[in-house]
Amino acid sequence: MSASLLATVSLFVFVAAVVRGFSGFGFALLSISALSMVLPPATVVPAIWILDFLAGINLLPSIWRHVHWRAIALLVGAAVVATPGGVYLLATMPAPWMRIALAVFVLASAVLLLSGFQLERMPSTAETVATGLAAGLLNGAMGIGGPPIIVFFLGSPIALEAGRASMIAAFLAMDLTGMPALLAFGLVTFDILRLIAICLPALALGIFVGSRLVGYLDAAKVRRILLLLLVAMAVVIGIQGASGIIGT
Repeated sequence: MSASLLATVSLFVFVAAVVRGFSGFGFALLSISALSMVLPPATVVPAIWILDFLAGINLLPSIWRHVHWRAIALLVGAAVVATPGGVYLLATMPAPWMRIALAVFVLASAVLLLSGFQLERMPSTAETVATGLAAGLLNGAMGIGGPPIIVFFLGSPIALEAGRASMIAAFLAMDLTGMPALLAFGLVTFDILRLIAICLPALALGIFVGSRLVGYLDAAKVRRILLLLLVAMAVVIGIQGASGIIGT
């Protein structure tokens, strides 16, 4: 990596980690969206998947008692079933089409959350399982199983603290159970491990800063800024993907 690319990658990961430490979500979605603008998705997704797992372990002790465990069990169980299919798509789909798919999912998720989507009750068992299947497929294919989980918990009537804790626990469990699929498809390479090592300092510092901001910043304003940033990133990634398809 050139010095400028190294600095760019570290900055993207740091900002995403601050958001994760503060809100409990957004690391994979932000970092993959940003890094996919400068690196191939097949390199970015496995690296961020593993980094997201490390971030979850760091936050788990502080959120354990607030987790909605029944929903987590159903979500993660369904996600495990769907993850290998997503990893297969990651291993076989051309990068331009992967960027287009990533842009569509990120944009749709951000617009839905910006609209103020809110459920009046906790989702049923069938709805929870369907959410888990969608999350597992997206997590395997793009490393962004977060959007269905984020919509599930932010749109549900449970307390904000419980939603944040449950999202962290869900992402951690999905990352852990999906790692065998990454290994099976040969997606953990030397380049992936090198990218992880480069990003670790920025991840650790960002999580530390973000977790210290809890209670000091207006969560609603930060959430809106994050979602608007994701919309902008989705547009850029979509243009890159379309340019790659047109140029082939």
